[in-house]
Amino acid sequence: MMKTSATASSTHLSIYKCLWLVGLCLFFFSSYNLTNSFTASRADVTSIVFSWESLIPLWSWTIVPYWSIDLMYGLAILLSTSKQSVKTLCLRLLTAQIICIGCFLLFPLKFSYERPALDGFFGWLFEVLMGFDKPFNQAPSLHITLLVILWQFYAGYFKSVATKYLLNIWCLLIALSVLTTWQHHFFDIPTGLWVGCLCIWLWPDNGQSLFKNASRLKNGKWVTLYSVFALITYGLAVYFKHETLWLLWLAGALLLVAINYLLLGAKGFQKQPNGRFKLAIAILYLPYWVVMWLNSRLWTINHASPDMIEDKLYLGRIAETKTLKAYQFVSVLDLCAELPIAPFKGNYTLIPVLDMTPLTAAQCQQSAEVINQYYQKGKLLVCCALGYSRSATAVIAWLLWTHRAQNLDEAIAKVKACRSSIVISKAQRVILTEWFLQLKKG
Repeated sequence: MMKTSATASSTHLSIYKCLWLVGLCLFFFSSYNLTNSFTASRADVTSIVFSWESLIPLWSWTIVPYWSIDLMYGLAILLSTSKQSVKTLCLRLLTAQIICIGCFLLFPLKFSYERPALDGFFGWLFEVLMGFDKPFNQAPSLHITLLVILWQFYAGYFKSVATKYLLNIWCLLIALSVLTTWQHHFFDIPTGLWVGCLCIWLWPDNGQSLFKNASRLKNGKWVTLYSVFALITYGLAVYFKHETLWLLWLAGALLLVAINYLLLGAKGFQKQPNGRFKLAIAILYLPYWVVMWLNSRLWTINHASPDMIEDKLYLGRIAETKTLKAYQFVSVLDLCAELPIAPFKGNYTLIPVLDMTPLTAAQCQQSAEVINQYYQKGKLLVCCALGYSRSATAVIAWLLWTHRAQNLDEAIAKVKACRSSIVISKAQRVILTEWFLQLKKG
């Protein structure tokens, strides 16, 4: 009976894979060809090309890795081992197609160099390719976008070191081939990379949409601020062009941050339980990280070291490896949603909270419990970006919860005496007060 059930389940999974594969292929070729034909008929199609790109050689043999992504595309779906992994992969591939096609229609571009005639086997592969792939539909490169998604899939599928090395080498060849086959200009590559990472961000590994159960948050000031910064950065990139086009990366990161403050909250940063970020997410947010890391260091330039609040409890900014080692911390409670922490092998708990937003009553309770648990084990660091607000609130909650302070003002004063720069907002005071009243009633 169990064997029959397993066979039926396997059959259903195979049918599910085939339906997705057929549907995606039909959508891929129909949407791509129609967009190509439409763009070819337009008079407003331009190119974004840097002068140094004339030095890029035409290597006909790289048409082989270029073509290989088609095999990788179909094989990835067939190799998926569960319905959830199939769904996640296919939703990413579908989203990639929709975003790229939308960009091709809104911002049409073309490849500006004329490829010379090629003969032999490689020439034949080019001939077949040009039967449906015209020199339009440039940015973001759909080839690179799909490569990013497939690369992550295969990196998780292959387990041995040797196969991972081979995978990385081959994927790098595919990435190179979009230039050396004279199919794309350089601008198409980073934009394709960003969109590929965006698709992974939109559909996390659990198969659920990032926007499922999303609701409007009360962070209007920060939504507006980050949206305006994103718009200004985008405007500068478009106005000055060429060398400033890299500002589009920062504009995209700022837009995602605005969306987090508007709808997603801390989960939009997708910080992992180990305090790190997956590569695709790191690429999306990297320019924002740089800004925020510099900001955290500038604000704490005269206050880099953590401060001891109690015998084994320290409060400070998000720590580097040297700080974690120097103080020999056994445990860390991290309340920073937007920045990674240095690799740490001790006890670690992440309670992600958006910068400049108060902890909820539930987060105050959770923080107090975690601090109390870790306090018994040895030296503990409670940290956020600066160590001035979110982490300070967590320590204050612990002082109240363990009756080391009799009221909120006393708890704040106790922490402030050790770390004078802490800032507890009015909204946070209200939440702490109400939470503490509930504690006393309980």
